[in-house]
Amino acid sequence: MVPEGFKPLFRTSPYIELVGPLYSRGEGAALAIGLRAERKHCNMRGTVHGGVLATLADIALGYAMAFASTPPIGLVTANLTLDYAGAAREGDWLEASVDIQKQGSRLAFGNCYITRGDERIVRASAVFLVAGSLAEG
Repeated sequence: MVPEGFKPLFRTSPYIELVGPLYSRGEGAALAIGLRAERKHCNMRGTVHGGVLATLADIALGYAMAFASTPPIGLVTANLTLDYAGAAREGDWLEASVDIQKQGSRLAFGNCYITRGDERIVRASAVFLVAGSLAEG
């Protein structure tokens, strides 16, 4: 079950379809991305794989920062750093929220927290290269 207010992610790709389904609530800087952990997201120990959490953070950071501008900007991940402070299991609802630190004309910086319930399980920070507007391709 998906929490109230979340709907299927408004923009997808073949990779997001492989990892998902992903859900979103809010817009721009207030965007939250959610994922209900499934068996396919888990490693042999039964916890959600760190790569899935990194993907969720990267997508949340990129989408929130891209769509915080009008028109939306194209971003390319230049650096992504994660600290794992907890774990998640199959069935858990994971929610990623973003804090935009700075958006410049060449680089954008942001932080992301992934929570399981009230617990922060991931802290991520990223640097993105600004690559024009999304309308430019």
